[in-house]
Amino acid sequence: MRYTMQTPLTVAQPLRIVFVAPFGLRPKGTVSVRALPLARALVARGHHVSLLIPPWDDPDSAGRTWQDAGVEVVNLPLAGRFTPPALVARLLAQTVRRRPHVVHLFKPKAYSGLVAAMLWQSRALHRATLVLDTDDWEGPGGWNALHAYPPPLKWVFAWQERYGLTHVHGVTVASRALETLVWAMGVSPKQVHYLPNGSTLPIPPNLERLAAHKRQHLRLTNTPLALLYTRFFEFDLQRLADVWLHVVQQLPAARLLVVGKGLFGEDEHFAHALRERGIAHTWRHVGWVEPDQLAATLRAADVALYPMDDTLVNRTKCPVKLADLMALGLPIVGEAVGQVCDYLDEGAGVLVPPGNVTAFADAVGALLRTPDDARRLGKQAEHRLRTHFAWAQQAVRVEAFYKRLIARRRS
Repeated sequence: MRYTMQTPLTVAQPLRIVFVAPFGLRPKGTVSVRALPLARALVARGHHVSLLIPPWDDPDSAGRTWQDAGVEVVNLPLAGRFTPPALVARLLAQTVRRRPHVVHLFKPKAYSGLVAAMLWQSRALHRATLVLDTDDWEGPGGWNALHAYPPPLKWVFAWQERYGLTHVHGVTVASRALETLVWAMGVSPKQVHYLPNGSTLPIPPNLERLAAHKRQHLRLTNTPLALLYTRFFEFDLQRLADVWLHVVQQLPAARLLVVGKGLFGEDEHFAHALRERGIAHTWRHVGWVEPDQLAATLRAADVALYPMDDTLVNRTKCPVKLADLMALGLPIVGEAVGQVCDYLDEGAGVLVPPGNVTAFADAVGALLRTPDDARRLGKQAEHRLRTHFAWAQQAVRVEAFYKRLIARRRS
């Protein structure tokens, strides 16, 4: 492979940036809710951004290229020799031919991790500044412990994570917990940038009317309505059932709207836990909701619950679902774990100690009983998300981070 030397960068010159994704835009979320919105915001600031995707999990998009708000989205072809080495070679070739000033690789594992390692090893042949993004902990105590990967693959992912985070010019982290873990690997704080998730949830202008109609459709118009927007794996199902039991004991008319499904039938286990407690009639499970209906469905609730077990996986993640709830102006009761604390800081929500059933239930019940207080809390949540976590603001800070790394390499 022939590497092309990059032209010198002037102060006022827009950056050429290549984002390298680990997988497709669907069905996983990192590319669509993290990489792409950041790319859009950087384009809005005048930079040229290409998003390269190895769509092994989204084969319908293979070989397709389009413009998304000025971002060049390139889904590599899977035809011919569709093997990991061939796909990595294609990613490398597409990256280098764009002569980028910055290559930002999303996730240290799998395809993007392999590209990061190969670019680092060949850095004498190009001038790109390499930045690696991490939004989860993969190694011991992280996603390796949750997924049934074969042991050799777990070892590879753990090695990729440590090698990748320590063999680039800069690292972006989605959470404060990941920030400290990267520091502990010996990476200088000057090379690490905190990049929490914003929200990309489309919010219609007539949201309140649509939400009221959704409540009417669900036949929940005159009931105190709590919301659980979840994939179910972040918390203990029995504990949340106990929380909800305590809420119902305080407010027998209260109902729980659940949006989402478990990966391994957890929703059925939760239904069983509610039946055991005699409160199965108090919940309504609607599963996954179509994107054009999601904002109205979520906003139909009076209060949102955000339970989180205090685990390494939860402490290191940056939950987009919580950001979406804040964007909708929903009052939120969340357990004080990891990024939940940062999002709901400064009065943007109610934080309760993780694992404290009584405190959680009492906070939910209090907000359901005082709708004026709940509305004020929801407005504060929306304000905090808009003023601290909007992607447009994140792009300003990321741009400055890129330029500091570039200047540091030249000094």
